[in-house]
This record gives sequence, C-alpha cells and structure tokens, in this order.
Amino acid sequence: MEHSLYYYCRSWLLVCSSVLALCLGSRGQLTPGFYRSTCPQLYYTVQRHVFDAMRAEMRMGASLLRLHFHDCFVNGCDASILLDGDDGEKFALPNRNSVRGFEVIDAIKADLESVCPEVVSCADIVALAASYGVLFSGGPYYDVLLGRRDGLVANQSGANSGLPSPFEPIDSIIHKFAAVDLNTTDVVVLSGAHTIGRARCALFSNRLSNFSATESVDPTLDAGLAESLQSLCAGGDGNQTSALDVSTPNAFDNAYYKNLLLEKGLLSSDQGLFSSPEGVARTKALVETYSQDSEHFFCHFASSMIKMGNIPLTASDGEIRKNCRVAN
Repeated sequence: MEHSLYYYCRSWLLVCSSVLALCLGSRGQLTPGFYRSTCPQLYYTVQRHVFDAMRAEMRMGASLLRLHFHDCFVNGCDASILLDGDDGEKFALPNRNSVRGFEVIDAIKADLESVCPEVVSCADIVALAASYGVLFSGGPYYDVLLGRRDGLVANQSGANSGLPSPFEPIDSIIHKFAAVDLNTTDVVVLSGAHTIGRARCALFSNRLSNFSATESVDPTLDAGLAESLQSLCAGGDGNQTSALDVSTPNAFDNAYYKNLLLEKGLLSSDQGLFSSPEGVARTKALVETYSQDSEHFFCHFASSMIKMGNIPLTASDGEIRKNCRVAN
C-alpha cells in the first residue's frame, strides 16, 4: 500500500514555476535550500514521518496542514502553537479538542536533533510537514521556503481573536485574512484545504436545527446531507466528526468546490463562499472557477501556501528550539 500511495501522490506533482519564481524573488532569507549544507537529512526525515503517520491515519495529512495554518495566523509562522502551558495557543477556543499532529512534529524533531542538533526550527518542520500532508493526499507539490525561527511565547488571546471561525460571515473572514496580508483569493484558495480532513458536530450542528426564526435547517444545506448529519450528531457531545468533503474525503482535489455548488459544504463558512450574500458578491465566481479547473486550483493553492508561510520570525528574532513544546 505504501508504494502505491507514494507513486499516486508523485503523479500529481504540479510546480507553478512562474509563481514560485515570483515568490522566491521577494522572500528575503527564506529559501528552499536553507538547510542544504547544515541538515541534508531534513527532507527525508520529514517525508518518512509524515508518510508513516498518514499510512496509520490518512486524516493526519489534513491535521498537519491545519496545524501550519493555525500557527501562521497567530504571531506569524513561529511554531508558537506547539508551546505547552495553560496559556498556550493549543488551548485557545479554536484549537481546543481540534488541532492535532503534535506527536508527529515531536518525532520529527527528535530525529533531527540526533543528526543535526539545534539547526532546524520547529516552525520549518511544521511548514514542511504540512506540504507533505498535501502531497501525500494527492495535492500539489510546492517548494517550501525555509529559514524561520521559533517564537519564544504563545499568544492565546491572539488565537482566540485572530483565527477565522466557521461561524463568522464571509466579510469577517476576509478581514481576518487581510490582517495577515492575505487577500480574498487567498481566502477561497486556502478554504479549499477543506477538501481533506474532518470537523466536529459542534462546528456545524447550528445548521441542523433551530437555524432561524423561520427555518429549522439551514436552507443552503442540501436536505439529504442535513438528514445524514442530524443522524450523526443526534444525542452526542458534539465531538462526533464528519468529513469536510463528503465526496472524496481523503483526496486533495477540487471536489470541495463542486460540493459548494450542490449546497454540500459542511461548515457555514464553507457554503457561505458560494451562497451567502457577501459570498455571491465577493467569492462565488472564484468557487465556480476552481470547481471547473483543478490545475488552476492547485497552482493558486501552492502560491497561497507560500504566501501564508511568509509570515515568519527570521534573522535575530526567536530561536531554534531543542524541544518544540518549550522555549529553550
């Protein structure tokens, strides 16, 4: 199985050369070859651990991608989300009982410390692991720019206020992306990461009953899917999970956007890109474009991931942690 998965993923490699060239020309110290001489084992080590983790649980690719996203939106891509402590970001409301993959990062870091100690930052490990989570799910390859440093403190309040919520209107989500220099196209493209992964009933059950004064169920949710989700979530504690992409849950493809056209987006913030008034005005056309052209989506996704990853600590800021869970 492992060989078939590996070669399946390699067959989907897509390098957007012109986009990467543009990004590489403006990224300062960040470069794909940052560790070429100081830790040549980096890529193999991260690949191996991510591949093994996904072989055990395919969902882990999505979890590592989400870990990178939630890290970058708070204090930049500085691995502050990995820091332990009651005031840590991992215990912020958007992350509690939700963000996963810490053990995979720990295992990668431990192996790297044994061969190139105090060289590779935890922030770069998270970024690289996310890229392999995408690739091994069938998504695009992109060169991860490296050279980040690790933050010294977590920012739980920043995570609570700065991370986009599935309950927010599209305009509010666009505003939060803009706060970290990401635009409306990035909102739609990076939302496409929901082509893999799962979400808890607590994040979408508001759409299933008592939706409004006039509607029991969200009218922008397909009736058949609503019925299935009601059965899943009934009587539970909110921690039951459903695939974010009900069509191809483990494949990184453009089915997420096709689902939105059929009112089969799981989260309100997903379906809102196509169906809400602000979505119709600002994001619907992009959803339609990506639903029709997977390579266009892949190329833009690679570009947006590089762009998001360029919110780092570099130069004299931060440190290279020995243990990703604690500052040195």
